[in-house]
Formats: sequence, C-alpha cells, structure tokens
Amino acid sequence: MRKYFFWFSVAVIAMVAYFYGAKAGRSRYREIRASIDAVWNDPKVKKARKKALKRADEAARSAMKQAKKLGR
Repeated sequence: MRKYFFWFSVAVIAMVAYFYGAKAGRSRYREIRASIDAVWNDPKVKKARKKALKRADEAARSAMKQAKKLGR
C-alpha cells in the first residue's frame, strides 16, 4: 500500500509542478483538467470511490467498537 501511495504522491507533485512551471499557458491547463475530469467521472472510478468510502466507514465503525470495548 505504501508503494502505491508513494507513486500517487509523486504523480500529484509532478502535476502541480507542471501546472506552475508550464509555459504552455491556459490552454494546456484546460486540456489536462479535462482529462482529469474524464477519469474522475468515469463510471468505474465512481464505483471504486463509493466502495472505498464504504470500506472506510466500516473500518471507522469497527475501530470505534474496539475502542469502546477497551474502555477508551
């Protein structure tokens, strides 16, 4: 999991650096933004986001139950 987080972080940093350092201007930014929006709104990605949120909620509930069980 750390490996994926590391590469995701590298990609985000690279994108931010490109946005601030690009000389292509606003049109290139719009192209990149459109491609990001296309990926973000893809049905498979939406499904994965919902699944991840559901699992995170379940994990939070489980952690709360364990904390209550330990008396904290």
